[in-house]
Amino acid sequence: MAAATQSVESVTGLLEECLSKQGFEVHPLKVGWYNSLLPATLRLSCPDDSLALVVLSTPAMFEQAFLPFMEERGCRAVTDPIDQCVKHCVTSAVSQCFPGQEVDLRFDYELLPSRKPKFLAQTAAHVSGAAFYYQQSDVTDQPWAERKMFGVCVHPRFGGWFAIRALLVFGDVTLGSEMVQPIPPDCVPTRESRIQLLEAFNFHWQDWSYRDVVRPVQTYSQKQRDYFSTPPSQRFDLVRTWGFLPREDHQPETTLDTQNQGKGHG
Repeated sequence: MAAATQSVESVTGLLEECLSKQGFEVHPLKVGWYNSLLPATLRLSCPDDSLALVVLSTPAMFEQAFLPFMEERGCRAVTDPIDQCVKHCVTSAVSQCFPGQEVDLRFDYELLPSRKPKFLAQTAAHVSGAAFYYQQSDVTDQPWAERKMFGVCVHPRFGGWFAIRALLVFGDVTLGSEMVQPIPPDCVPTRESRIQLLEAFNFHWQDWSYRDVVRPVQTYSQKQRDYFSTPPSQRFDLVRTWGFLPREDHQPETTLDTQNQGKGHG
């Protein structure tokens, strides 16, 4: 399929057909929407009218993709098993849907040589309309004085029970002016509820209460909660108790959870 004949619908539809059955969502955006919010050092180096897709994992991903991945393929004891699963699912889908086409794949756990993230996940999710990125600046008359408060994305259907996993950039797919930037659903519209959300995320993120700021249609299973509640360095031991053995018997390297949804990488 030539790049000139590709539309947003065809590219997004192909990828979503592959990934939705594994518990992922795919949302398109223009590179320019993303770049306009960022300093030059963090912008994507391709034309503003290029197509990008942000990939989210829903609660279903754990049972529909991760556990089958572990059963069929296992993992290598060098990086987090979830990261390995997501990379396998996304790269396989891209190879299947767009054979021979150049696609720039960026995953949430990857860093540039400068130690900056390869993409700002929550910004990408916001400009695609997939989830609203609530930040300190979204609260009037802030009660936190000079304290820095980290922002968090809220999904209209899953609340905080999801994660932003990857950004795919199609530098050779050009979008026209008819593509209008969507407005993400404002699920937490009041000042009081935004204060509650940001305080729960910043001060009590371990109890996951921030994830229920809106009534979710689905949450993580108990096994999935156990996994993400376990420190990354201990997750291979947990996976072993489930009967899955890594292919190399040495300790994994922990990865920096940069701009992801939640502080437990889930």
